[in-house]
Amino acid sequence: MRSCILTRDRDVRSNLVRLALSPDGQVLPDVRAKAPGRGAWIGVTAAELQTALAKGRLKGALSRAFKGASFVIDPDLPAKIAAALERNALDRLGLEARGGTLLTGSERIEGAARSGQLHGLYHAADASADGAGKLAQAWRVGRDEEGSGRKGLTLPVPRAILSMALGRENVVHIGVTDRAAAGRVGDALDRWLHFIGTKILPLPCDTASQGASAPGVSPVTVGRELNEEYE
Repeated sequence: MRSCILTRDRDVRSNLVRLALSPDGQVLPDVRAKAPGRGAWIGVTAAELQTALAKGRLKGALSRAFKGASFVIDPDLPAKIAAALERNALDRLGLEARGGTLLTGSERIEGAARSGQLHGLYHAADASADGAGKLAQAWRVGRDEEGSGRKGLTLPVPRAILSMALGRENVVHIGVTDRAAAGRVGDALDRWLHFIGTKILPLPCDTASQGASAPGVSPVTVGRELNEEYE
């Protein structure tokens, strides 16, 4: 686990965003936690980060995290983090599409939903309410959960962006047919949507932790080794 340098709240790494120093001292998002050297972790939203940046709290927290090393904070850091998280989430969708764990096309998704094979449901921002509602109803029928209110999650990107991410034409709806894939997709979307301040309820998938968690809420992980907030 790691601690957010601004709030001191502890959470698993996958729910936080790592910041790292570039060779020229720029503070950059390292959303996949791959960059070498020391890092600092944040778990706040873009709006909260912008406030911390404006009030100088971020600079002080990073000074402690980077042990007094010289650094420069771009005023557009929150936007850069949001863009990096969006790319990461879309890349995850693309990987799952190539791995055969995603379906596109209303008829194929509806068939999987009614047969109980659907574990996640997502819609483009410009999807019609009728189309999304029809697939949600099929999902509830397939899970024998009619009247539960279960429905898919509308993503804050249009079909053109989803089509590019998946390498397919006219991607309006996405169905996830693998439980593990639904967890991976949910985790990537959770970090992105939490950071930009988008509500993540109702939950879109049925993994062991119910997929993407609501902003500020993380699944309790028992038995994980506790570490400092820096690395």
